[in-house]
Amino acid sequence: MIAFKGLKASLNLMKGAIMDAKNLFYKAVYTMNLHLLFIGNKFIYNKPLREYILREIEKKSDFISALTYFKESDNSLFLYLEKEINTSDKIIIVTTKQMFATIGKLICTITSDNQILNDTMLMPSNCTVYEKGSYLLEYKDALINVLHVDEMQKMPEILLQNQDSCASLHMFEEEREDAIALLSPLAQTNDVKIDIVTLISGWLRIDILSNKYGNISNFISSAKTLLPLKLITTSNILAHIIESLSSHHKKISFAESCSGGLLSYYFTKNNGASQILDGSLITYSNELKENWLAVEHGSIEEFGAVSSEVVAQMSDGALNVSSADYALSISGIAGDTGGTLMKPVGTVHISVRTKTAHQEIELALCGDRNYIQEQSVLFAIKMLLLTDKKIFF
Repeated sequence: MIAFKGLKASLNLMKGAIMDAKNLFYKAVYTMNLHLLFIGNKFIYNKPLREYILREIEKKSDFISALTYFKESDNSLFLYLEKEINTSDKIIIVTTKQMFATIGKLICTITSDNQILNDTMLMPSNCTVYEKGSYLLEYKDALINVLHVDEMQKMPEILLQNQDSCASLHMFEEEREDAIALLSPLAQTNDVKIDIVTLISGWLRIDILSNKYGNISNFISSAKTLLPLKLITTSNILAHIIESLSSHHKKISFAESCSGGLLSYYFTKNNGASQILDGSLITYSNELKENWLAVEHGSIEEFGAVSSEVVAQMSDGALNVSSADYALSISGIAGDTGGTLMKPVGTVHISVRTKTAHQEIELALCGDRNYIQEQSVLFAIKMLLLTDKKIFF
């Protein structure tokens, strides 16, 4: 009897230890925030380089909860690093090759460590993993990945990996409040948290974060069953369009005016665009609208270049010139000047056309020139998706 009690006590201790380990694991996975630090002037002023780095980090890491910039000469850097490293966070520090060793020295001072030379790279001796231009350090409850990146260079390996505890999807033809009402019960059932953001009217992005015992895949499956023709279960909507068109051997073409090629860029920045896009026409002037797209001169005179009649003819011209299966056209007044009382800045017309049907919309958008252009493109993409739900949903 005494031996049995002792065994039972031992089993309880083991069970408790296992539960403690599980709790620590879930705490590490689900409560640690990712903080990204850019250290170097070039990351402030070189926008293409900065955006390249952000894209690469977002491919492999969790949601970036904080983003901070420092110039090389900022005297507050040491105290800031000391504070951050002594918190339970994931930290990615991106710096220049010139500053790389200096950052290592600061980290060593904070963590009471020394720098050593590994494969011609100076790094703290307590580093657990390293690749060329990148090392990972664990200190207390923090994980710190330091990388050096310079212009016109390939980014080193990111050693802080995603925990696969999040996902994204897109919902159409619903407003945010209705989406919350529809999806919240499913989120509760599957122990996930959802964050819903409006991109444009009728297009929501839904980010899903798993709680301790959450089931993301079951939530997505249940949501898709509930709303089969309103949900697209992917984070990259353009990649989804390219894949869908490619698998059905379909092509698309564009005719752009106020968006100035931005719609084409949205597609061509994704791999595989050449499979579905033969080209696009940027017809900024009325003359090119007439000569390249066969827009009738009388329509421009009567209705103006920014009109449903003209964008309808632009999409028709784009379809005829390219022999594509779908065509999108955009014409509008992006500003900051050029508006009139009848057609103020932000007036945009969009047309989507297939070989058998077409649809036009008029928008009254707000914002500066770039934001109006971005919104115009998103509305055009939404129109394309809703035009052929059998393919895209």
